[in-house]
Order: sequence, then structure tokens, then C-alpha cells
Amino acid sequence: MPELQLEQAINETCPWSGEPVSADSLTSYKDQVVGFCNTGCRDKFEKAIGHFATALAKS
Repeated sequence: MPELQLEQAINETCPWSGEPVSADSLTSYKDQVVGFCNTGCRDKFEKAIGHFATALAKS
């Protein structure tokens, strides 16, 4: 998997904090690159979408 680049992010500010996104805090979601202000916010997002995926799989 190629490394995610800040220029690929679909957002300029973190969805959790509203702060500018950081190059070390990117993730891929539904074929889009989403940026966060820090790795903590990124990890919180990844954990949340994991919970949704698990819940949907059980339904």
C-alpha cells in the first residue's frame, strides 16, 4: 500500500478538533484520504469506524 500524502486528504481541518491536519495523521476511509491533527484523533476515528463495521456485521 502506498504511503498516504497530505495533498491527498479530502479535508484541511481535523473532524474532531477543527485544527489543521498533519501529514503523520492520515488514514484511508472508503477510498479517500482523511486527515487529522494528530495520531490520537486518527486512532479515535479508526476505532469508531471499527465499532460501526462490527455492529453492521452482526445485524
